[in-house]
Amino acid sequence: MIRLDILSDIACPWCYVGKAYLDRALEAHPEHPFVIEWHPYQLNPEMPKEGMDRHAYMEAKFGGREGAARADAPLVSHAAEAGIELNLDRVQRAPNTLDAHRLIHWAGFEGRQTAMVSALFRALWRDGRDVGDADTLADIAGEVGLDRDMMRRLLDGDGDVEEIRARIEHARERGVNAVPTFIIAERHVLQGAQPTATWGKIVEELSERIAELRRNSET
Repeated sequence: MIRLDILSDIACPWCYVGKAYLDRALEAHPEHPFVIEWHPYQLNPEMPKEGMDRHAYMEAKFGGREGAARADAPLVSHAAEAGIELNLDRVQRAPNTLDAHRLIHWAGFEGRQTAMVSALFRALWRDGRDVGDADTLADIAGEVGLDRDMMRRLLDGDGDVEEIRARIEHARERGVNAVPTFIIAERHVLQGAQPTATWGKIVEELSERIAELRRNSET
């Protein structure tokens, strides 16, 4: 098996699209060699804990309403190509995702990390739920099979906050300045939402290399 580390932020719609492209490729290649681990990143670590109005945030970031519209426009076609439902009009708040990253971290202990990531992306970008809100996060945790009440209690505390922040800072120190970032076998780095065809070629090449190594080891 080959390790695939993915750095992403739930608040990044391109991370949602990038995950969907990858998912389509893995579905088409069920024999793929990847073992996936998700890692935290925050595009805006200074976001207030309660989040911000998304329209105001986007307009401030991209220089007004027209700039915000231009930034969002490519997402619609890419989401359709990736086979996901993206409802930007439902997203009222740009969230602080620190607690969402804690939830993903805890889900990993129960083997539900990818399921949690998927649920959080859908909750925000399909359903417009506030994934910065503790009650909403606890509800989502329950939906993927975690103990809802336990997760709610954990979110009330500061457990693993510093660990998540340290991991994000470590990623920045290593040069990660955009997400999604994919690291294959701890050495090959891909940035951005890579098309399904690209992932398909990668999986096929890796599978062939693995098969060749097995043949050589048997001779």
